[in-house]
Amino acid sequence: MKSKPSPVTSKPPRLRVGLRDVSPEQFSAAVNQRLGKQRVSIMLDGAIIAFFKAKAGERGYQTLINQALHQAMTGEQIESTLRRVIREELRAA
Repeated sequence: MKSKPSPVTSKPPRLRVGLRDVSPEQFSAAVNQRLGKQRVSIMLDGAIIAFFKAKAGERGYQTLINQALHQAMTGEQIESTLRRVIREELRAA
């Protein structure tokens, strides 16, 4: 006996927080609160997207872009701290 294919529905997926159905706005707010992430729209060069997609493989290129931005931010903080410490040490000498 052949099985019948299920009909394709155009209903949007149910968005749930806990046990309740919520609006897309409420769902987005709950995700932001839980993960500390915020949806943004940004224009990037095609070469940048291609690079991160190739590097990411199955992992997700947006995650790699986020990590690269974190590294840039942390690198600036470390560089700033290192410069301050070197200046202080040179003054003391």
